[in-house]
Amino acid sequence: MTSLAIALPDETGRLVTYEPAARPIAAPTGPHRFNRTAFAAVHVVADPLTAREPSLGPAIDWEATLAFRRHVLDLGLGVAEAMDTAQRGMGLDWPAARELIERSLTAAAPAERNRIVCGVGTDHLDPEEVRSLDDIVAAYLEQLAAVQKAGGRVVLMASRALARIATSPADYETVYHRVLAEADAPVILHWLGEMFDPALAGYWGANDFPPALETALTVIHANAARIDGIKLSLLDDGKEIEMRRRLPGGVRMYTGDDFNYPALIEGDDQGHSDALLGIFDPIAPAASAALSALAEGDSATYHRLLEPTVPLSRLIFRPPTRHYKTGVVFLAYLNGFQDHFVMVSGAQAMRPLPYFTELFRKADSAGLLRDPESAVARMRSLLRLYGIEG
Repeated sequence: MTSLAIALPDETGRLVTYEPAARPIAAPTGPHRFNRTAFAAVHVVADPLTAREPSLGPAIDWEATLAFRRHVLDLGLGVAEAMDTAQRGMGLDWPAARELIERSLTAAAPAERNRIVCGVGTDHLDPEEVRSLDDIVAAYLEQLAAVQKAGGRVVLMASRALARIATSPADYETVYHRVLAEADAPVILHWLGEMFDPALAGYWGANDFPPALETALTVIHANAARIDGIKLSLLDDGKEIEMRRRLPGGVRMYTGDDFNYPALIEGDDQGHSDALLGIFDPIAPAASAALSALAEGDSATYHRLLEPTVPLSRLIFRPPTRHYKTGVVFLAYLNGFQDHFVMVSGAQAMRPLPYFTELFRKADSAGLLRDPESAVARMRSLLRLYGIEG
């Protein structure tokens, strides 16, 4: 055995020796030429030394947070800023999200800013206190104005408040029409399933997919000139393909399916999906290399690089899916993008130890531990916190 061998507890708590393959994917260097548009929804790095109580708001390490965005941009990918992966509405409040958006845009080179899209929502409202559609429209427009003033492109995120008070599909049509009318450039809509956020159950005015799809398509067709695309996060490839084939010309489907993304991005003879994915945060080197291969017509290399990341992604996004951010940040810690495993609102505690040990194994199998020796040392540090000397 090599010095990298490590004893990891399995699902039963039994220690099993694991010897890493230690074959990391080399980070691709530019110029990057893709034939798909691809955004990574990226995480934030918490400040581990803050005296602020985690329940009272986020404390962010801005230097490390912006350095991770530089890593993603340098790989040729776009950045989806202040989205669900950044714990938006689950630790990251609107004031912090607004500062994050402004800092991210300022830190990027002018030519890179078109590769940054920014979340606009209604999360500064208390859904329990919202009384009318006017309240929701005003909240959306407040955030829209802030992002547009900063020079950012917009992702119009789903609204918990709208899901709570809407009484019919027509309410969704009204809100989206009024908000989109104020957009100064085409935006990306976001349909986020309840597996990611239970408060969004029944979005588009229906609990079942077929009627919800009809309402979403009605909104898109009525406002197509103001819509760049829609990100669909339902973890169901059949539903995504059905919707993709019914979009009006010029409106993109951005896959948010962290289970089935390789086939959806490659597409078929009737079209393909572009990407706006949380999993592209931890697998950014593999995603960049795979997209380059796809652009060159090398489907075999594309699948060779991406397929091993799917078991990893399915583990990261396993139920309760909303806690996937914990896995994303853990891999950033293992890979040295941050020196600690502390999260906004203490979310590092939201997964059990075997989840982390299996993430370690699957990341290694996919070639996503960029410095295996350092990753083993960091894994051992985590194990010691649980009383295990590995």
